[in-house]
Amino acid sequence: MTYHNTEFPKIGETREHAAPAMRRSLSKIVAEYDEKAAAIREAIAEFNRAETAINVAACIGGAYGGQVFSRSPSLYERDVRLALLRSAWKHVYEGLQIERIASAKDRKQLDLKLTNPLPFTLPNIAEVFGDYLLDPRFHVLKGLAECFCDLDPAYKSHSKVKIGVEGLPKRIIIGSATGWNGWGQERLKDTLNALRVYRGQPRYEYREFADMMKEAERHGEADCCAGFIRAFKNGNVHLIFNEDGRRDINRALAEFYGEVLPDAPTEAEAKRPSTEVARDLQFYPTPRRVAQEIVSALHLSGGEQILEPSCGDGRIMDELAAWNENPEDRRGRAPVIVTGIEYDAARAEQARAKGHSVMTANFLQVPPDPRFDAVLMNPPFYGRHYKLHLDHAARFLKPGGVLVCILPATAHYDHGTTIGRWTDLPVGSFASSGTNVPTGYCVYHKPKA
Repeated sequence: MTYHNTEFPKIGETREHAAPAMRRSLSKIVAEYDEKAAAIREAIAEFNRAETAINVAACIGGAYGGQVFSRSPSLYERDVRLALLRSAWKHVYEGLQIERIASAKDRKQLDLKLTNPLPFTLPNIAEVFGDYLLDPRFHVLKGLAECFCDLDPAYKSHSKVKIGVEGLPKRIIIGSATGWNGWGQERLKDTLNALRVYRGQPRYEYREFADMMKEAERHGEADCCAGFIRAFKNGNVHLIFNEDGRRDINRALAEFYGEVLPDAPTEAEAKRPSTEVARDLQFYPTPRRVAQEIVSALHLSGGEQILEPSCGDGRIMDELAAWNENPEDRRGRAPVIVTGIEYDAARAEQARAKGHSVMTANFLQVPPDPRFDAVLMNPPFYGRHYKLHLDHAARFLKPGGVLVCILPATAHYDHGTTIGRWTDLPVGSFASSGTNVPTGYCVYHKPKA
């Protein structure tokens, strides 16, 4: 099979990271797969007939004269079907050049998926690969953000990656990056490759990267796409960015995070009453995976009274309701009782239509009622308005209660205004809701006495 020759695009071109076209349609590839899958049983039977004929040809009167085959030629239908299935998925993966689009973390997840893949159907192909083809630019930027966020907390701050803002590191230290078994080499390679893909360049070839590392170890330094690397005898590597490297990283992260959630309120906003609703409600519904993670962080035992302030249309409450309805989750335990508060009347009504109990009110103006075992929340992020919600929510906990609050990463890394234990959410966790701002959540346990 052949594919269109697709050159890596340059920054600024209209076809930036456009997905390549395959010469054959996916429906024809699926049809070929179905045809070959249907023929497997007869192919195995034909193989077995041939094996019998060879054994007959090698003996007289049934007398055993020795082993004809060097090893057992036994075939199992399940093994042939799995090999065909893996081949079909790999064929499409390579033909669509998903590897050039997907982030390093996504590629590892895809490798795992394709080891024991889904049935080879058009709907499943769309489910696994569709998003990479619909929005390749997002995945290229996400890959860069993932790599750099793993290197330094500064890259998790949307306030430090706006065009013209100084604050990104000029040097990053990566440990265990030299030697034949240096695990840090993979981090370094993924990071440099993410920058190269953003620039529309191919990833480092194995030999090219290995030669660069040898040069750094022998001479102390070696040039790289981001600037240069400096190797030390303790196994550490310093990745030192030149001006072009810093500029491109800044541009890529600024594009990915977007010009949202400004940290500095206007003078007029600063004079408003502290209980006034944020100027920009910025409704970013909690994606299901995030809602599931923060519900899991509660370690529910059953029967808890739970409050969700700023509940929107009830995405987090949906997961709590699912816990109530799932016998494997509850295991005979009492259901939880959930109360929501939402300022926007239309969204409050949407939540009620799902069967949730929701009060329409400005949460910051609701008097504290410390009777809740837990508070789950995704408050408005604007500026530092979230801090008002976080502080107010803690007043609704009974002694020993737990609060789980989703926040922008700047709350933890820049402002230091979180409480309890902090956990980063994966890069792009809120992409489906319209923002790529780095996020995480804090878990706070109120003292029992």
